[in-house]
Order: sequence, then C-alpha cells, then structure tokens
Amino acid sequence: MNKVPFEGVIAYPITPFDQEEKVDISLFKTLVERLVISGSHGIAPLGSTGVLPYLTDEEKEAITEATIHQVGGRVPILVGVSNLTTEKTIHHAKFAENAGSDAVMIIPMSYWKLTDDEIVAHYDAVASKISIPIMAYNNPATSGVDMSPALLKRLLEIPNVTMIKESTGDIQRMHYLRKELDEEVAFYNGSNPLALAAFAAGAKGWCTAAPNLIPELNIELYNAVQNNDLETAQNLFYKQVDLLKFIVAKGLPRAIKSGLNILGENGGQLRSPLKPLTELETSELKEILSTITHKVYQV
Repeated sequence: MNKVPFEGVIAYPITPFDQEEKVDISLFKTLVERLVISGSHGIAPLGSTGVLPYLTDEEKEAITEATIHQVGGRVPILVGVSNLTTEKTIHHAKFAENAGSDAVMIIPMSYWKLTDDEIVAHYDAVASKISIPIMAYNNPATSGVDMSPALLKRLLEIPNVTMIKESTGDIQRMHYLRKELDEEVAFYNGSNPLALAAFAAGAKGWCTAAPNLIPELNIELYNAVQNNDLETAQNLFYKQVDLLKFIVAKGLPRAIKSGLNILGENGGQLRSPLKPLTELETSELKEILSTITHKVYQV
C-alpha cells in the first residue's frame, strides 16, 4: 500500500446536474478530463465542491466509477466517502476501493456532537474494512466537528489513516502537525486563502476546487514552492488570492459553476436548495477572472 499517494495540487471536480436536477455523468466526465489535462496532480470527487451530502448512494457510486474510468490511471484518485453513519461510510469506502480508488477521504459528519472516542471508533471501523489509505478531513465549517490536533494524532495510530486534510484556516495548527507528525504521515491544506502559507508550513499538497478555473496559476504556485523560489511563489499567490477568497466566501459549488460558465465552459446546474450566484456576484467573479487572465468575459 502506498501510504501517501498524493502530492501537489489535488483538484475537486464539481458534480453537475441537468435541468431536472439529475446528475449529468457525461458532463462530469468532461469536467474531470479538463482537470487532468490541465495538470492536476490528483482528482478528488465527492467533496464539498461535489456536493456529497446532496447525492443518493447510487449517484455517489456512479460518480466514483465515472471518475476512475475517465482518469484511467493517469493521476491518483481520492474519493470522498463520508456519511452520517459508520455503516454507510464503510459501504462507500469499500465501493471506492473495489472500483479502483487510490485512497478515500472521511470527514466526521454528525447531527449530534460526536465525542473523540466516537470519532476514533468511526475511523477505526472503516479502516478495518479496507486496505487503501484514508485521509482524515477536518473542516468544522461544514461538518460541525472540530478535530483537535490531539485527536488527529490518535487517528493516526490507525494504520490506514496516513493523511490529514486541515481546513480550519489556522496556520498554527499546520505548523504543529508538521512538527509533531511522523515523516510517513502527510498533511494537506484545504483552506484556499492559506495556499502559500500552508506550503511554507510543510503541507504535502493542496486540495482545492480552484483548478476548475485557474489551473495554471495553482500548479505554477506549487512548482515555485518546490523550487524554493519564494518571490515567484508570492507573486503567483497574490495573483490568485482574491479568487481563492471569493470561491470560499460564496460557496464552492455555486462559485465554480458560475466561473466555468464565465470561462465559456458548461458548468451544469445546481441541485436545490443551492441556487446560482446573483447577478451582482457573477459580475464580481467576472471582474476577478478578467483581472487574472486579462480577458473580457461576456455571459
């Protein structure tokens, strides 16, 4: 088992819907292909951008299979398998492994606030049923659960849990993780506005939806960091930071869909209750993209 199969820019594809709000698998494959050929180092379907909680079990499985088929082994795949119950999380983790995913990502979703012991037992139960690596995903803004560094260290005692995605936006946590973790364990940044700071703190990769819109800038930033070229990395980060802040503030599915449309790509529809960006927000996004690309967009 490759314990840490990911590094670099790990891209989140959007899950597009048709006019009847059904998953558009054909369009999804097209959008995944864009991410692969633009240079993304990994593909991570069924995350926040892919509106995982809004999908049925059958839709999640269809997205998993479509991703693996379309990518065709060109880059590693990280499938989100999170669910409210341990039973369902195990089901989707096993499905992802059997379909050919390189790893799975799990965020502790809950209605009732989970204790640390419950979270550890949840991850341990899933890990016992699969052999591929697990990325533990900490994002209290979406899950309502904030996994402390101490809890994350407990999770890493589970053999399959070899990666951590930290999305709290707390750079001090990232420094702590890099300092405290074993060299065989990797942490990843999931907070877009901290892209440069996270790499400086030792993040092995950046999990982001931004490559749907600005893949070249995202990858050039990573390359500059790898080359220890701080000045270039800073300049590249400053060019994209307004967009990174915007897509987080407005909601990743909404912003990415609108951004694709602005770029002349079909972003599909959203599933209710999500609604597209307002006209004012779309104009703001057009202005940001125009500043980055030096192009004038008409929608």
